Amino acid sequence: MQSTWLVSVRSLWGMLLRRRDALGACCTLGLMILAALAAPLYARAVGVDPMESNLAGVVVRDGVSQDVMQPNDNPLHLGLSPIGPSWRWGAYALGADSQGRDIAARLLYGARSSLLIAFSAACLSLLAATACGLLAGYCGGWVDLVISRLLDILWAVPVYLFAISLSVVTIGHDLALGPFHLRADSLLLPILIIALIYVPYAARPIRARTKSLSSAGFVLAARGLGASSLRIVLREILPLLAETVLVLAPLIMALCLLAESALSFLSLGVQAPAASWGSLIHDGEGLIYSRPVVAIAPGLAIIVTVLCLNTLGDAAQAELRAKGQR
Repeated sequence: MQSTWLVSVRSLWGMLLRRRDALGACCTLGLMILAALAAPLYARAVGVDPMESNLAGVVVRDGVSQDVMQPNDNPLHLGLSPIGPSWRWGAYALGADSQGRDIAARLLYGARSSLLIAFSAACLSLLAATACGLLAGYCGGWVDLVISRLLDILWAVPVYLFAISLSVVTIGHDLALGPFHLRADSLLLPILIIALIYVPYAARPIRARTKSLSSAGFVLAARGLGASSLRIVLREILPLLAETVLVLAPLIMALCLLAESALSFLSLGVQAPAASWGSLIHDGEGLIYSRPVVAIAPGLAIIVTVLCLNTLGDAAQAELRAKGQR
């Protein structure tokens, strides 16, 4: 089974490398992941702490010391506005937010949280969806009926309403599940919530593929030879689901990223002072007219990432469809 999955991964990877759009998407995602991993190095290099408020801080630009928080440009100079971007290497290259924190550094740290949550939630969601789809598609009967109805219930509830409801219940206090104890600010909470809400989206096509494979000749032959149901599922059917899961993976990850951003924007995902792209957009909401880069930068990062993931998913689907026609 493992070798079959590896062959599928290598085959799909080889097909994707022949497409310029998929190759460009892979390179872009790779650069974003490297930038996220380098977030602590960047913060250390420019000498900022992206998690600490710095309202009284000072930054040196072109040999001149400037306050991070400066008087507003209104006639009475009432209130303070964060310093704007310099577009140069160094501290506050993209300016500061309303707490005087470096936006560039928080953008990189936000990438770490957003990409980690999206990737982990997508993996958990696909794992649960594969288990549900295999069980429902192969067993059929009342097992298929029960699992399908549960998936229909999850499918019928609006995604973001369901996610917000679960987040409101869990995010305000710690969650205890038997011996497991999750803090309210744990990243595992949004990962589990987002993974749960997208299980039906992947389980349905996996169930359909399993049902078609269950009636295939090689499965009937395995049954005739006395193979157990567990062996048939694990050795005959599961390896052939590799391509279906690999096509779904980038699309589910894109959906998980959007869900995480929405929850964090509503302060129901990643909790302060930690950063994610959604929480950065929330931080820049009040500065959209004076310092729009605070909200635009993470918004562009989300758009680029989702576009790359959708490009990979569409390219994989097109390549597998062409392979089937050949």
